[in-house]
Amino acid sequence: MSICFSLDSPLEQSFLFGKPFDGGKRTMDHGNQQQQQPQAQYMAGPFQTFMGPQGPYPGPHPTLLRLDELQREVMALGQQVGSFSGLQSDREYKRLERELTRLQLEVDQVETEGRMELQQARKSVAGRVEGLLRYLEGNATHPSRLAIEALSQEAQRLLLAGVVAPFRQGQAQETVENGEELVEAVQDVAMRLAQIKTGGSVPLRKARYRALTRVCAVQDVLEGRVRTHTLALPLSDETHEAVQRINNVMVQVSGARCQLVALLMGLSGRDSCAHLARVLTELLVELDALDVSSNSAVRNYRKQVVEEINGLLKHLDLEGEGDDTRRYDLTQNDSIREIEAIRGRVSVLQAEVLRQGIAGQGVELQSLLTHLDQVDTGRNPCIREARRRAVLEIQAVITYLDLREALCRRNPGTEEPPSHAVVWRVLASLSDLHFQVLGFDGKRADKSYMVLEELLTKQLLALDAVDPQGDQGTKTARKQAVKYAQNVLGYLDMKTDEWEY
Repeated sequence: MSICFSLDSPLEQSFLFGKPFDGGKRTMDHGNQQQQQPQAQYMAGPFQTFMGPQGPYPGPHPTLLRLDELQREVMALGQQVGSFSGLQSDREYKRLERELTRLQLEVDQVETEGRMELQQARKSVAGRVEGLLRYLEGNATHPSRLAIEALSQEAQRLLLAGVVAPFRQGQAQETVENGEELVEAVQDVAMRLAQIKTGGSVPLRKARYRALTRVCAVQDVLEGRVRTHTLALPLSDETHEAVQRINNVMVQVSGARCQLVALLMGLSGRDSCAHLARVLTELLVELDALDVSSNSAVRNYRKQVVEEINGLLKHLDLEGEGDDTRRYDLTQNDSIREIEAIRGRVSVLQAEVLRQGIAGQGVELQSLLTHLDQVDTGRNPCIREARRRAVLEIQAVITYLDLREALCRRNPGTEEPPSHAVVWRVLASLSDLHFQVLGFDGKRADKSYMVLEELLTKQLLALDAVDPQGDQGTKTARKQAVKYAQNVLGYLDMKTDEWEY
């Protein structure tokens, strides 16, 4: 079902949650056609109600009071609907749907006595309830929401077969050999999750963020599991009297790692994050009580086990992950802000290039690349992708400047092979097209996009038709020109793929 509005919009919020209905601005005549009622008075609240000295009610009409109560319930439920990011099968969805349906029935039962202003007030509240129902269903059944769920289930199947089931059957050690393959499979799921479009919808962004954080956490746990088995551990019991106890803890940590994977992916019906956190904390206390100061090897061994436990504990606070807008809205992320600041500076430099040509921006662009390398992505695929795209934007300007400079310095000799000259003519054409691509700010459906794509493809075909005739320099130049053209095409494609955080 399509979504007709977004709770992010202030206009839609006023429609759903609080624009008051003016039910009493007109004066009323009770049998005297020539004398109007005294000046009307109004009360504050969701409904501005008529109050006059005449009539059966000394204050607001009972119907308006009842609609005011229902409106307040709608406003309270609206906040819950706006933050819900689950599916129709979820218990919370069914509760919200049930509460909204109850409100819908109660609004329908409000008596309006045939009065137009009361009917309009009731219609206003009924419309808001209906809008919330549509919004709730629209987000729970949105194709992007279903895609998020499908990828989450794919990750569950991978981890059930590769980690959880073998652990429960006592075969965990046999799965270590396939650990790297499992990590790659989980990483692929994470990348596909990061590419799902949400259209700016808060519930969809939250659902994607929650799924992504769990998959990334599992990936981190699995990589730690693979890394542990590549170390020369555990130590022999004969090394130190404390080694046997540390080895026992290490075995428990291995089991806790599998339990954590099951908890993060919803594959554990018995354990809880709180229980596992207590178990791991007790292991830390046990390790801390060991006296290993006399042996540096054992001390380092204990330190590594402690780091393993702390690495697991940091993933046990994901139960409420995504409830805070600043968490799932990556535009608030410090790394994203840093990347965006760099991109802003790149835009300024690019504008100078397009306006003035070569003006010494290369040094600053290189420094911005170095700055991007230092941005912490926190293992988040979305942040990594944002950094990758920023890098490509900088490289697109740098390669354009480098080619323009090479074309300006070019001084072909009389013995230059004709095929080599053809490659350079194509590069000159590519430079002009690259200039247009840098300045392009449209969509793939635009005619200008299709023209640029066609012209770049023609240059690739022209390079393909060049016959080097055995000249190694021409072969190298053609190969570089082909790569250049492909990079420009890729950059044009990236600028128009409507990627989002």
